[in-house]
Amino acid sequence: MSVTITAEELGEKIKEISIAEFFEKNKHLLGYENPTRALITVVKEAVENSLDACEEAGILPDIFVSLKEVAPDRFKIIVEDNGPGIIESKVPVAFAKFLVGSKFYRLRQSRGIQGIGIHGAVLYSQLTTGKPVKVISSTGKDIHEFELMIDVLKNEPKIISHKKEKNPKKWHGVRVELEVEGKYVRGSQSVTEYLKQTAIANPFAKIVFDGPDGKVVFERGAKELPKQPKEIKPHPYGVELGILRRMLSTTKARNLIGFLTSEFSRVGRTSAEQICRLARLEINKKPHELDHEELERLHKAMQMVKLKLPPTDCLSPLGENLITEGLKKELDAEYFVGVTRPPSVYRGYPFVVEIGLAYGGNLPVDKPAKLYRFANKIPLLYNQSGCALTESVCEVDWRRYGFSQSEGSLPVGPLAILVHFVSVWVPFTSEGKQAIANYPEIMKEVKLALQDAGRKLAKYVRKIKMIKERELRRNIFERYLPIVAESLAELTNRKAEEILSKLKNMMKGEKVEGGTEKT
Repeated sequence: MSVTITAEELGEKIKEISIAEFFEKNKHLLGYENPTRALITVVKEAVENSLDACEEAGILPDIFVSLKEVAPDRFKIIVEDNGPGIIESKVPVAFAKFLVGSKFYRLRQSRGIQGIGIHGAVLYSQLTTGKPVKVISSTGKDIHEFELMIDVLKNEPKIISHKKEKNPKKWHGVRVELEVEGKYVRGSQSVTEYLKQTAIANPFAKIVFDGPDGKVVFERGAKELPKQPKEIKPHPYGVELGILRRMLSTTKARNLIGFLTSEFSRVGRTSAEQICRLARLEINKKPHELDHEELERLHKAMQMVKLKLPPTDCLSPLGENLITEGLKKELDAEYFVGVTRPPSVYRGYPFVVEIGLAYGGNLPVDKPAKLYRFANKIPLLYNQSGCALTESVCEVDWRRYGFSQSEGSLPVGPLAILVHFVSVWVPFTSEGKQAIANYPEIMKEVKLALQDAGRKLAKYVRKIKMIKERELRRNIFERYLPIVAESLAELTNRKAEEILSKLKNMMKGEKVEGGTEKT
């Protein structure tokens, strides 16, 4: 006989859970799907927090990373930076409460905006080892040491201990210590590779890694930080209907025209009047009085009016110099190309695509090109095949630039390709933030940038090929120079040695050196 349940009993089973409890049961969504990736993810979240903090404070980053196995498949991770530090009252929530951060409500380029990253690392640590995270922080005054855990049911920080010490050396920065379960591997998806790629995309940072294989130092390759991005207001083209409804209910503007001109970028009085006219709305109507039909008309009109593209000073691309400096610092190649495309827009969000190419040197001749993918200076190590950046690279015809290539594949040859996507909002395909969605506008810009870089590299490759062919002809001719000199000596009654010397001087040519090409 089947068991039935009443609506009241069913209703009693419906309960709310905290976001911390949700991620505790779905840790794979944050990148903790296996022990190897989990180890990289913990390091990644802590390092990127450090880089963001240093950049925002205008400090050249010095980051120390330690990874030591303390038991089989259990590691202690330490990440320390020289950033501005975190004030005492904010340390617990900054590390032990999900959805707490400083970047939610601003539109500007940054590495993380969700308020999830480092909190996920803390949650994974306590889930797999049961131990608290240790956070040491100072703004240059006293040093504060916390031991913290997350109260998963409440999504609130639990302060296990808190100590305060004097700071005679005026040290400032943050040191995070976590113990986690993980698996250390070597190769293309390792902690070392992640830090190497981070050093390429952030050549202004010095990173010291003390790992199971010894100490590795990624030296600073540039002494200037990229320009600081500015915050911008949302652009009408990128605002969805639900967000527009919320903005109308919370705005301090007294009328519709004031709302449009004060809450959005690139909307002046003339544009605002045009939007209201298209939406058949009075410019003096109070924003919170719009009904659903009026809201839909307003949203549709905002997409129809021709507006200037959003400002791009909210972005901070690396620039061609830093791209090539980063590649030179970590790759042994003979020639480098850097390209930064003009800003473009998808869904109302500004973005920039940058490309770096490294050619020759010790790069393998008979293997597919090494692809480095970045989003806002963050290396993307996983999900390469499901990423729009990879798809764009494979769709370019690299045979036009002197490389062999199978259809839909990476080119083969001594080549490394860097693709950097910069935006105020990166359209990742999942919470793991390892692949970018294939928006047509993004893929178009990536291809244009690759083609531009490819043309510059092809010019060099053709020049090298021409020089090598000339060298081959010269070598063949040089073998016959003594015979030619002897014959000419008999015809001219001159010394063969003198003729041979003059022939060799005539054959001297300039050698092509490796270098850098920028737009």
